[in-house]
Amino acid sequence: MKAGNIILSIIVSVTLIGCSPTIKRAPLSPDSYRFTVNFRQNQPLKYTFSSRRNIVIDWGRIPGRDKVGKETINKISETLNLTVTYTPVEVNPFGLTKITASCGEAKVTRNGVSMRDSVGVADAAEGFAGKSWTFTVGPAGKIEDRSNMLDVIRQVGQGAFRGDRSRGLIKAPDMMYDFIALQWFLWDSISSIPKPTKGVKAGEIWKSKLFVPAPMILFAARNVNYQLHEVRGDPNEQIAVIDSTYSLLYPSPHDWPVPYTEIFQMSGQFGFLRDYKVLDLQGQGQEIFDMNAGRTNSYTQKYTMNILSSVPLGLGVNPKITIEQTLSMNLVP
Repeated sequence: MKAGNIILSIIVSVTLIGCSPTIKRAPLSPDSYRFTVNFRQNQPLKYTFSSRRNIVIDWGRIPGRDKVGKETINKISETLNLTVTYTPVEVNPFGLTKITASCGEAKVTRNGVSMRDSVGVADAAEGFAGKSWTFTVGPAGKIEDRSNMLDVIRQVGQGAFRGDRSRGLIKAPDMMYDFIALQWFLWDSISSIPKPTKGVKAGEIWKSKLFVPAPMILFAARNVNYQLHEVRGDPNEQIAVIDSTYSLLYPSPHDWPVPYTEIFQMSGQFGFLRDYKVLDLQGQGQEIFDMNAGRTNSYTQKYTMNILSSVPLGLGVNPKITIEQTLSMNLVP
């Protein structure tokens, strides 16, 4: 059977199994595939998410030392693990579908962090455990209303500040931006297709933008090139593979969410360092879609970011920071 005779309903980046009335559309070219999102009322799907990064801070040659030693290299790793269940509560295949998302687990682990980074304060991102939010999405995968999600993000973000505010707001390290990167951009590879009704051919490339979470306040983002790498399998068991490559976008779009709007100081190493300048960002990823079931099975996104920073009062020290980041999602059987 030719690909052009198959209407493909693919649910992208944390989507839900679905079926809906047939929608008559203009015929596709023989080698094109059309992507839409579909939902089945009150039928939930559960996914695990992970944001992991390894951070290396190279302080270089510190004045007063004869040579660069091991003490001038700091290594930090941190991971946010989430489980989120998505349930369509109002399904409209011709308009907006309302989804309720419920977060089960939200756990942060760190290694190599000094005590002053984390003393007395749990990571605010763990506050998403037990939280629910709603959003609406259209047939092409574009999320139209995230207002409730933003309210929950800012509510949980208040947990990043120390209770004693007599000396102003002090924010402990957190992985709030990692949560945003994992949840704000669902269906991005589909909703960013410029002409969705015309379909996508194998090998075709289209562009988008994605979030860049970081341990410091850093308004960087990723330029994304998506490419339909291949559609494999027979008509009864077809799998679509979408590749992606990343490069630096700075600054990030102004309308993207922030978890806190107050003026604050950061504690720890990334509060001490300042004047962050992103030098480079490069990476790639892949998403796997079960086309017959109409859902994403998994995705992985990896990139490396190089940053130059400085210390207070100059002192001739400009630490170099390398961040290796991995974002992933997997369907829970």
